Amino acid sequence: MALENINWYPGHMKKTRELISENLKLVDIVIEVIDARIPISSRNPIIDELVQNKPRFVLLNKSDLADPSQNKEWKKRIKDSSDENIISVMQIDSLHGTGIKELLASLEKYQERLDNERGRKKNLRLMIVGVPNVGKSSLINRLTGRKATQTGDRPGVTKGKQWLTMTNGMQLLDTPGILWPKFEDQNVGIALAYCGSIKDEILDTASLALSLIGRLMEEYPDELKARYKIDELPEEALAGMELIAKKRGFILGGGRIDYERCARTVLDEFRSGTIGKITIERAEKNTD
Repeated sequence: MALENINWYPGHMKKTRELISENLKLVDIVIEVIDARIPISSRNPIIDELVQNKPRFVLLNKSDLADPSQNKEWKKRIKDSSDENIISVMQIDSLHGTGIKELLASLEKYQERLDNERGRKKNLRLMIVGVPNVGKSSLINRLTGRKATQTGDRPGVTKGKQWLTMTNGMQLLDTPGILWPKFEDQNVGIALAYCGSIKDEILDTASLALSLIGRLMEEYPDELKARYKIDELPEEALAGMELIAKKRGFILGGGRIDYERCARTVLDEFRSGTIGKITIERAEKNTD
């Protein structure tokens, strides 16, 4: 599946990069939000470069949609990495609020430590960063206790810089999602596309869904069979896609397969967790 021609880096991405650099000195800690289903591809290497030595919390968001055993393994791997700036790695579900109390407790504990070091009490200032559609806005809504930011299931919803006050008095800076100029590994782009971090309008959704079906047939066959009421999966992904389409009645005139409708359904149901709790980037296949 070729994705080389996609425009990964529109103008607002450059502005976001500049926004992070200009405001980094104003914050005490960076909250990096990544997608638990793609823990490698959703960790933007540009963010490492931009935030430098700033203390960091890493949040495995959408953990409710990911494989629980993989969540546990990835949390351990990231925490045990060589990055000394990572203070904590936590699993959260910002949409439903799971893990938010634990996150606030950890932030308050860190503030207490910082207050002791500098000899005065001062509310933490945080910067939230991550790739598009990773759940930053829904996280901010949870932390502030109100609909403070616009949210959606499409990338690019958050616009510009926003300073917001959290329920505990801490201040946070929201930034728009940021991708990087070029993916050296096209698998990174595909993984981001699976999860909706790249606009579907610039993708071949049928090819993307076909690629995803192939992955699920290999790594999560039971979930795929259960969701689409399939007794036995074929060997080829295309045959699997056609079988799903027939099971769902996605048939055009003359008995032709409606690949586009089937693709949209599979992508939507994967992204919503309807197919099952799935981790695309599995820890055992991504060893250092």
